[in-house]
Amino acid sequence: MLKYLVESTEQLASLAIMTGMLLAYIKITYQGRAAFIVRIGFIAGIVSAIVMSVTKTVTNKVDTGTWNLYIYAVSLAALALVFVFTFLGKKLKKQAQYLPAVMLSAELAMLFLYFLPAFFEMPHTILLTEETVMSTAFIVKFLGMLLGLLLILLMGISVYQGMVHMGKNTALVLTFSVLLINAFKQVASAFGILLAKRLIASNHTLFVISKYASNLNVWFIYLTILVAFVVPAILLVRSFLADEPYANHAQRRKIIAKWRKLRRFSGLEIVCFAFVICIMTAVNAYANKEVELSPIEEATVDGEDFIIPFDQVNDGHLHRFGYTTADDVVIRFIIIQKPNSASYGIGLDACEICGETGYYEKNGQVVCNLCDVIMNINTIGFKGGCNPIPIDYGIENGNIVVPVEGLLEHEAEFK
Repeated sequence: MLKYLVESTEQLASLAIMTGMLLAYIKITYQGRAAFIVRIGFIAGIVSAIVMSVTKTVTNKVDTGTWNLYIYAVSLAALALVFVFTFLGKKLKKQAQYLPAVMLSAELAMLFLYFLPAFFEMPHTILLTEETVMSTAFIVKFLGMLLGLLLILLMGISVYQGMVHMGKNTALVLTFSVLLINAFKQVASAFGILLAKRLIASNHTLFVISKYASNLNVWFIYLTILVAFVVPAILLVRSFLADEPYANHAQRRKIIAKWRKLRRFSGLEIVCFAFVICIMTAVNAYANKEVELSPIEEATVDGEDFIIPFDQVNDGHLHRFGYTTADDVVIRFIIIQKPNSASYGIGLDACEICGETGYYEKNGQVVCNLCDVIMNINTIGFKGGCNPIPIDYGIENGNIVVPVEGLLEHEAEFK
């Protein structure tokens, strides 16, 4: 649950802030047909993001890197043209007055198309390791995803409500500041994609820029939050210094109510920022803390077989064994006695989905170290989902016999 809360929050935080600021700036600046054009971009962005996520999950025809290059190109071009058209202002001919709104509409659509598909794909990602959407593990993880979405929606609404009370010039500066932060990240990411696909010549400087932009992705989110924090800060200061004239007590009560409402939205915005930062730091550290796997136990190797007596593994707990190959690769496998049964769950300490990250025991349950899926112990030894990859074994004279030859077939899983 916590991992998906963190992932959904990180995925959508910047989008919520940029969307809230963009929509507020558009409301302040444009009316009528221009505002309608932007709403078209809003809807088109969400619909295209849904189509993209469905296409990615049901086909293999979407190259994410290539699509991101297209998105970056359109987004950067739209942002550049918005700058040009905004500063041209009244010099634009009457028939061209809607061009800034068209570019902002395209920018908004590209933001949705870039940020939303990964979020929409989360239920499919969760289902890869679960048997059904009705399983407890799926519901809990899905709940974490929805909690992240709820927090982000509250933050986006509070940003919008605060921004609409900014002056036009202040809204312009703040909105374009967060869009420029995003643009810098897009340029750095584009360099990384172009270098990886060898579409441009190898360049150490560009490689370093793209690497640091990728590794420091979370700092772009913090920087965006820092810019957005200016909005509630300004409103709180203004609310306490407000000295508006009034003709009667009714007008005075109306003024007091207005600033009280703005203080509440400002407070909500600050609380949302604090929760987002807490989730991305403390909750993230807790949810992704590394679990130390239990040590590999000793076992007798007789010729070409592991010989493991029942007495060593019949306590109902997880036991881990390993074979070191000639290439110094340790092939791990696990054994656990199944509940209320004389049979054993036996498989590699790896699965087809999460790789060789391994499994650990917690409160009598076997858990995947990467995706936190709780295994059904009775299905260990059977193929599918996040189950341990099955291996050949036999039972002889009160011993579990695991052929080394069968383990070597899976050496690639642990390289």
